[in-house]
Amino acid sequence: MAPSTGSSSRLSIDITWRSLARILIAAVLVWLWLVLAQLVMLVLVAVILAVALDPLVQRLERRGLSRGPAATLVGLVFVIVVGVFLTLAWTSLSSQGHIVGGQLMHAEQELISRLPPAIQDVIGAQSGDVQSAILPYGEKFLRALVSAAVVIVLAFIVTLYLLIEGEQTYAWLIAFVPKRRRKRVDTTADEVRRVVFAYAVGNTLTSLFATVVVFIALTVMKVPAAFLLAVLAGVCDFVPVLGFIVSSIPAIILAVTVSPTTALVTAAVYVAYHLAENYYIGPRVYGNQLRLSNVVVVLAFAAGAEIAGVVGALIALPVAAVYPAIEQIWLKEQLGTDVVEEHREVEHAGDEERG
Repeated sequence: MAPSTGSSSRLSIDITWRSLARILIAAVLVWLWLVLAQLVMLVLVAVILAVALDPLVQRLERRGLSRGPAATLVGLVFVIVVGVFLTLAWTSLSSQGHIVGGQLMHAEQELISRLPPAIQDVIGAQSGDVQSAILPYGEKFLRALVSAAVVIVLAFIVTLYLLIEGEQTYAWLIAFVPKRRRKRVDTTADEVRRVVFAYAVGNTLTSLFATVVVFIALTVMKVPAAFLLAVLAGVCDFVPVLGFIVSSIPAIILAVTVSPTTALVTAAVYVAYHLAENYYIGPRVYGNQLRLSNVVVVLAFAAGAEIAGVVGALIALPVAAVYPAIEQIWLKEQLGTDVVEEHREVEHAGDEERG
């Protein structure tokens, strides 16, 4: 880049073929991500499921089964457990779903009727042409759940192949890595496996705890559709921090139909469990394997949801939790030892506060 002499200046920019190739590769990668984002999400979900189920497969291998039959048996048991639960619960969930929908619509109409006349005129309540604000969100939520369920079903098929041929697949992929970097890659893979397993097991346990606590509390208080609300709490609890809070809204609305006091107690139960899970149950279940603050969790959730919806939100936490290992293994030279060590001190301080 050099200015020319004279009354006016002119800049010339020389771009090497290597720089141009890098720009083209970056553009291709962005295009591939836009085209294959759903496929990437599916593979990531399959990897998480495979890492979570692999210890069971290894245990069966130690008892004499070969890898293929052991993985097939674990997958079959998983499908049977989920199928039996859905079969037994479907009738109750379906009937209670109608109750929840009707009660939410009734609560919305009751709220609109209590609004000042000027606001009712703006939203068209007095002319009778006001549209439900809850219904579109409910439909969007159901579509998101169906989409997530389809991805999980497809991912489970890929999971079986990963359980059976995971080691061969990893060996095939690592052959592309230069030998001088394979030790780092192996260390990174071990750390990713540790974090993903902690996330999968911990998230499952905390969601089960949430389901049981909510079901018992709502049943004791005689809140309508207690079973459905408990299942909703457990499913939403898979989404970190925000999911359980969102699941409390329909529960509180239905509790109002019992009494205002019941609604207040219901809100208190959700708040108490949310705090207990974040600061007591979670750290002990996860074993301090996911060293992330709630701020980072919310940001990761928002980014994952924006990129790939519900599935992206679910896998955002383990992806973000892997960063400290990436920083320690790959970025230490670029960031400097002081930065990495200070980050580790902050992580350990957070572990002590949560533990």
